[in-house]
Amino acid sequence: MTAMASRTAQMLNLSAVARETGISVPTADRWLSILISSNIVHLLPPYYTNITKRMVKTPKLYFLDTGLAAYLTKWNTPQVVEAGAMAGAFFETFVVAEILKSYYNNGILEPALYYYRDKDTNEIDILIEQDGTIYPVEIKKTANPGKEHIATFSVLEKLKSVKVGTGGVVCLYDKLVPIKDKNVIIPVTWL
Repeated sequence: MTAMASRTAQMLNLSAVARETGISVPTADRWLSILISSNIVHLLPPYYTNITKRMVKTPKLYFLDTGLAAYLTKWNTPQVVEAGAMAGAFFETFVVAEILKSYYNNGILEPALYYYRDKDTNEIDILIEQDGTIYPVEIKKTANPGKEHIATFSVLEKLKSVKVGTGGVVCLYDKLVPIKDKNVIIPVTWL
């Protein structure tokens, strides 16, 4: 669990986990399946326009309890969690977990949530798919978000078969305000 907690908000690499813990990859995969079925972790799949490719690419791993992830990785004080080396990962983990929980609380156990990453390493933290429209979301642990945080959203315009809706940056800013075009700043307190 500690090896997985230290990788929260990262692309899953079971081979590295197996090497680090001294177990085989199949054993790591079985143990991971227990964490998933126990709702301790969630694997966020990558988004591709071809549904079959979605299954063979690397998902991102998120702990659904940020406090448990911090405890397991020995980031034991609020000050260290807020300002330490994993602060951004913990913030992203918290936001993804809260979004997932909002779906679970509405009875949607398999929400259409993905992340985007292309061969040029352009990445979007969350894509919410609803009624044929993709809503991009960036997660930044900053109180001063800028247009640079939504620059990657433009890669979605190249996907011909996808309609792109309003995007947002979930951050520490305290007001919902437009950032550029149809994109907005979303206070984390709104989750």
